[in-house]
Amino acid sequence: MELNILAIIVATVIGMVLGALWYSPVLFGNAWLTCIGKTPETLGKSTVPMIGSVFASLLSAIGVSLLFSLLNVVDIITAGGIGLILGFLIIFPAFLSDSLFCGWGNKLLLIQSGYRIVSVFLMSLAIYYVK
Repeated sequence: MELNILAIIVATVIGMVLGALWYSPVLFGNAWLTCIGKTPETLGKSTVPMIGSVFASLLSAIGVSLLFSLLNVVDIITAGGIGLILGFLIIFPAFLSDSLFCGWGNKLLLIQSGYRIVSVFLMSLAIYYVK
């Protein structure tokens, strides 16, 4: 198995940048705060969650990279397809189950899972393109 460290770093950064945008007031930040019953003031310090998010993004990028290596992904269609399969058939069902048991509601389910689906899809494209 071969892992492209640069591609993993780029994919990790993509996940973090997307998260910063996704959970900002520009996109879904205000709706997300409402769904979780918080305000910017009551959210608390973000240092520990941010470190955890970087680690989670890194693990996702490594996982996609390992999968690409195992499957010998050689074209963009396959790369994008794997990203969509991971997003819609692995990530979304996991979030759906959590949402059903935790009573999140559809809006929070779509915000949370939407970020992860888009993130893993973009990571898949990055890992394919960065040589």
